[in-house]
Amino acid sequence: MQRLKTRAQFQAVLAGATVARTAHFALHRCALDVSASGAASLFPSDEVWLGAMVPKRWARRAVTRNAIKRQIYTVSAAPGVVLPRAAHVVRLRAGFDRKAFVSASSDKLKAAVRAELQQLLARAGRPPAPAAASPAPASP
Repeated sequence: MQRLKTRAQFQAVLAGATVARTAHFALHRCALDVSASGAASLFPSDEVWLGAMVPKRWARRAVTRNAIKRQIYTVSAAPGVVLPRAAHVVRLRAGFDRKAFVSASSDKLKAAVRAELQQLLARAGRPPAPAAASPAPASP
């Protein structure tokens, strides 16, 4: 698994579709098409690419942001997690309650983050549900 490093890589993935969401996280995905303009130069190898985006808006303390990023990379590298060959960004989209998680880097916070990330990646691994087709009108 490769890590996203440049701003252009993150922007390319964030321009892609959001494939899964939980209460605090969103997972964005961008296909590694060779036909796409510049995709080959942004992502030189055809592997799974992953980036973590934890804005200061939702996690004020640096120790909290770093702990969440470590959990993102650890959970995604677990043996049971299967992500398709594409570029992914896990983005924190809401903050964790400071009253419930008083310590900036507590075991309780890490466990909550880990559980939610496992749920997010499980949703991303499932095939999309087929759209419900409207019933055909009955003929008289």
